[in-house]
Amino acid sequence: MVQDISRSIEACAAHYGDEAEAVKSYLIEGQAKALAMPNRGPLKFDESGNIHPDILDAYNEYGFYVFEGVLSEDELGDLKADLENIRDNFPAHMGADKDKHGRPALGVDNKAMTLQWAKPLSDPLGGTKIFNGRHQVKLYEPKAPDDAPPAVPVYLSGSLQFSPACLRTYAHPGLLKLTEAINGPDFVPFTEGLFIKDAGLGAAVSWHQDGDTHWDHPDHDADIHGFNFMGQVYGSTAVNGVWVIPGSHKIGRANIAQMVKDAGTERLPEAVPLICNPGDVVINSRQIIHGSFANTGFEKRVSVNFGFHKRSSVLNVKGAGMHADAAVMDADFIDKRSRLIGLAIDARAQRFPDETPYNYGPFAERMDEFRWSPATQESLKDYNLMDLSI
Repeated sequence: MVQDISRSIEACAAHYGDEAEAVKSYLIEGQAKALAMPNRGPLKFDESGNIHPDILDAYNEYGFYVFEGVLSEDELGDLKADLENIRDNFPAHMGADKDKHGRPALGVDNKAMTLQWAKPLSDPLGGTKIFNGRHQVKLYEPKAPDDAPPAVPVYLSGSLQFSPACLRTYAHPGLLKLTEAINGPDFVPFTEGLFIKDAGLGAAVSWHQDGDTHWDHPDHDADIHGFNFMGQVYGSTAVNGVWVIPGSHKIGRANIAQMVKDAGTERLPEAVPLICNPGDVVINSRQIIHGSFANTGFEKRVSVNFGFHKRSSVLNVKGAGMHADAAVMDADFIDKRSRLIGLAIDARAQRFPDETPYNYGPFAERMDEFRWSPATQESLKDYNLMDLSI
């Protein structure tokens, strides 16, 4: 059962004037289409303990899959507690070096990118050259409430250093088994972060495809730029969630500006929203066309994001320079960044001792090197300077 968002649909549509009824229909019909698709259900395995082939077939076909109920109540509770503590330590406002309690704010002395802000209900990336111009069009920016703050948090990069709970979720054995099925047993990290869509304030993210480096690669395929997991802490709706165009991960680099022009609207008709309850986890190809509208509804969304690549996609490749400074990612570089996987597996084993940990192939004989402790957690500061961005 999905949550009733009828009030949020009405509130969202009210921002669009003469187009209100069209927006309302788009949201309602999009939700119905999404729920009717054959790419949602529990994370299931075959008799040999491998990811069920039906899941892999559906993911390959549509470019995304909604796994229902992956995160337990205990895990969700841990995540919520960490997220509340993190939020309590955010800068008091954009540019502040103290939080609302007068303490040094989260990330204030980090070298790597941490908290990013935007004007409420804005589309800060659309139509700009940021991220190599991949957000080709600017989405509609509804009027923010009169009492809205000048800027709101939208994304926290390098989340594993700030949250042991996020680090443990990163090592979820079922999700890592799925990662192995798609990217091979020597898969490597990408980047991790928290997407924040506050109710009535959250900014839009214009339609785009992730990935930059390999569009013209001679061995290009639908998996060459990797994928992201999106763990839903509070759920995801047609109003506050990500929308995707099924199958668009297979079409190559798209001319999204032309697609919007041809459709006569930013509400691309082929798109569907990612409809999730708390504890659901979405996998999506980084090549799928996706985006999210400003959150004019009453439900907040926080997505725990983390992604993985094929080793062959990054080995000795110069990074795209979007999530970290561009660097040639040789074997030593990859090994050092991948230590987060080993530490996460140990951290999860300590919290959930009755669970069978995932066995990460590259570290199979080295797991003694990776032992999580509060001191180890402190050592993760700025680890995302080495994000494997392609």
